Amino acid sequence: MATAKHPDTDMLHAAEGARVGARPLTTPIYATSTFVFENAAEIEAYQRGGQASYLYTRYSNPNIDAVETKIALLERGDAALLTSSGMAAVATALFGLLKAGDEIVCSSAIYGGTLHLIVDYLKGFGVAARFASLEELATPGCLLGAKTKALWFESPINPTLRCVDIAAVAKACRAAGVVSIIDNTFASPINQQPLTMGVDLVMHSATKYLNGHSDVTAGALVGSKAIIDRLHAARKLFGGVLEPASAYALSRGMKTLGVRVARQNASAMRVADWLSRRAGIAQVFYPGLPSHPDHAIAAKQMKGFGGMVTFDVAGGYEPACRVFDRLGVVQRAASLGGVESICSLPVLTSQYGFSDAQLAAAGVTRGMIRLSVGLEDADDLIADLDQAIG
Repeated sequence: MATAKHPDTDMLHAAEGARVGARPLTTPIYATSTFVFENAAEIEAYQRGGQASYLYTRYSNPNIDAVETKIALLERGDAALLTSSGMAAVATALFGLLKAGDEIVCSSAIYGGTLHLIVDYLKGFGVAARFASLEELATPGCLLGAKTKALWFESPINPTLRCVDIAAVAKACRAAGVVSIIDNTFASPINQQPLTMGVDLVMHSATKYLNGHSDVTAGALVGSKAIIDRLHAARKLFGGVLEPASAYALSRGMKTLGVRVARQNASAMRVADWLSRRAGIAQVFYPGLPSHPDHAIAAKQMKGFGGMVTFDVAGGYEPACRVFDRLGVVQRAASLGGVESICSLPVLTSQYGFSDAQLAAAGVTRGMIRLSVGLEDADDLIADLDQAIG
């Protein structure tokens, strides 16, 4: 893009011209809030969409564009939209697609932040919400009415790791003219690509596996160009765009996504298998175990079973707290998907504030511990769990 004439910039451009062919391997950080135009005609061309350029970082930025291209390719989508957090992506999608008088059908078993956004805020804007059990999602066509405009679900589900037949949900939604939206955070695009199964829109908390280093908060939406174009205005007006330095860090983290997830898949399988045979554990939730109620569904639609393992400590909340407090290698923290193994008590984090009825609907117990398996040696993780369980 042309810039205003200034001695310093003229010198810089001359230096750049002297190194023709010297291109950066990585996208530099464009640490600017705004971009300079040469004249009114350039701005008019930009506003008319006739010039590929940038105006203001809240609208877009080269770092943001670079990450959006990568995520769209990973999910086999036409386009992506990067946001400042996973919840910013949820809000952008729901407020961008729904209006007063519409209805959203939502899985009862979802991330707590999504549930609270729908119940506490979306309903206040005149959008009706209907929550469906896993059994009801098995026959999704029966859930969709004349006012239903979107169906939101997860697979695997946080924190029970139950799985939903993605293709069946997508097919029913397409037949009814309903937008299907899946939170694909737990699987990552390495293990699962819902767009190839007919889903309309994929959401990620990019804070988790996409970044993978617990140092960036970000979100993403991926889909067809038509649906992403509908959401651009919502992101622009809500202001939930990611800033350039974080976009750069996210891009760097994504370079190791494939090797990280492969290691996490393998270690989580070993940990889950060990826990399933350990005394003091009432139940283990991991899609890769043949004992998992949705193992057949997971095997059909996932390339790997993921790095998340949830287990129910015998005796309930107090014994679970004792195990939780004694862990040493595994750290106690919210979030997931990073290189370090961390664990949480869902009733104190993702499902905090849920009523007993809401917990039951989500399949969450007070004795659950959710483990995000990192890159440590699996034997070290098993030894740590062993001593913590006691």
